[in-house]
Amino acid sequence: MTLILTASELHTLADMPRTIKAVESAFADISAGLAHQPAPASLSLPPSGGRFIPMSALSAADGLASVKLLADIPANSDRGLPTQRSTIVLVSRSTGETLAILDGRIPTRVRTAAASAVASKVLARSDSSVLGLVGAGALAVAHVHAMLAVLPIKTVVVWSRTAETTDAFQRQVADLELTVVVAASPQDVVESADVLCTLTPASEPVVFGKWFKPGLHVNAVGARPRPEDREIDSAGMVRSRVFVDSLPTATTKSGDLMIPISEGVMSVGDVRGELGDVITGKVLGRTSRDDITLFNSVGIGVLDLAIGRILYDSAVEQSMGLELDLSR
Repeated sequence: MTLILTASELHTLADMPRTIKAVESAFADISAGLAHQPAPASLSLPPSGGRFIPMSALSAADGLASVKLLADIPANSDRGLPTQRSTIVLVSRSTGETLAILDGRIPTRVRTAAASAVASKVLARSDSSVLGLVGAGALAVAHVHAMLAVLPIKTVVVWSRTAETTDAFQRQVADLELTVVVAASPQDVVESADVLCTLTPASEPVVFGKWFKPGLHVNAVGARPRPEDREIDSAGMVRSRVFVDSLPTATTKSGDLMIPISEGVMSVGDVRGELGDVITGKVLGRTSRDDITLFNSVGIGVLDLAIGRILYDSAVEQSMGLELDLSR
């Protein structure tokens, strides 16, 4: 039987602390060779600007294979539709049975914030108390909850292009014991932050390395999965100790990384390593309080698999979702 889980059901089932733990384990499994994370393909046909990206993974620990098909269609904004949509398929590693089909929106949001939290846990200064957010949408709210689970955050400094977005953000975090400051510019956010998360679908830089202060940790999260799109300028990448979730994936779809490489100011060898290798101790993360560290989060299938395992198990335990026999 195959379990079908909708976005509203997945919202009820999502658990940030469990996801952070699972994501950290997934990164470590890649490092240890217990998970297979290939670079994704990117499918497109001219003249459309849309791209379709199948993100696959295989995990021994979770006993699953998975594929998320991500549709990245910028033109949807003119149609009043989401510019990114996705569906996750979970398959038993032992039998090949399709166990579940999940709407991808909630799992992607939660596991993305969890990945930033894991990166901040191992790369940021442990006493970091000011979280900076460039972007204030639903992903920003998820990042607040994720960061509170790993760091002593007391103040959130946030910027968005519209007051409506920052107003909605403040309402959604009002129940948390935080001081929230709405900044006038991205520069104000960067210069205030101990940990910075960039969460915009920008195609051109919105954050510049000349604003970085010693000791800053950056999670570069929001740019679309395209080698020509980025949020961080080349100077910011060059100034930082750069880590990625998956090097083959980053060199396929990260403009934050590939643009400075194409300009000749960086090379692939300047990437310090994958986050999983920091977790397992194969690679050194932060070396001093003054290091500027940067996690280039491009999104990988093994994280969809990890949160998919949690959500599927929880749904079975709580008898949620619609069961279908796809073989009939």
